[in-house]
Amino acid sequence: MSQEQNKKHPIKYGDVFPVSGELANKQVAPQDAAMMQAAETTVFGQTQKGGTAAAIQAAATINERAGLVSHEDLTVTDDQGVTVTATELPGARVVTETVAGQVVGRYTESTPVLQQGGGVGDVHQQGAITIGEALEATARTAGNKTVEQSDAAAIQAAEVRATGSSVLIPGGLAAQAQSAATLNTSTREEDKVKLGEILTDATVKLPADKTATREDAEGVLSAERRNNPDMAAHPAGVSASIAAAANLNERELVS
Repeated sequence: MSQEQNKKHPIKYGDVFPVSGELANKQVAPQDAAMMQAAETTVFGQTQKGGTAAAIQAAATINERAGLVSHEDLTVTDDQGVTVTATELPGARVVTETVAGQVVGRYTESTPVLQQGGGVGDVHQQGAITIGEALEATARTAGNKTVEQSDAAAIQAAEVRATGSSVLIPGGLAAQAQSAATLNTSTREEDKVKLGEILTDATVKLPADKTATREDAEGVLSAERRNNPDMAAHPAGVSASIAAAANLNERELVS
């Protein structure tokens, strides 16, 4: 049995992408895939079929099934994480994906050319991602996650920043999330409320919305961590999606 285990080798980033240096020798882990899925979904509205997130997920699944990594393992840390950025050009949008600063994917999408007011500012405004849209992305990347107190706190922080009001909206996203988190503490696993049930169509459920900024991302991340016993945030959860949206918006603003 030990000889068989010795024959098992994890799939590394260098086996999947044309990367070099330390990254090439790092094994692909499940939570790396979750981070890229969150970033792709925030930008594209869904993960790209046959794209970067899919490739990372496939490699991570093989490593996990072989017992070489656990489901909670994360290889790409916060200081050298994944990014998905977009550059707006006349009639096209170029999206670049990186892991630890190295390019692992690039996509070019056709976009309508503005007939009037076609300045850079207008293009950026048109492509800006709102907090509500980032919450909807969470419904797709972590929709099956059971709603916990940390999720409810993050959703409340996001709602406050999107609406500009600190008053809890009756029947709103934050109120629903808080009720779900409370209910889930005393409910059978199969009956627990999931994030997807709360955040689907978030833009419709919010009475007001705004472009996601770095300050919004930091505030939501802080709320999620403070209400988690481990002081951690879910890699594909609420704060991760808003951070991905804020990162894209900031890159577009300065491009």
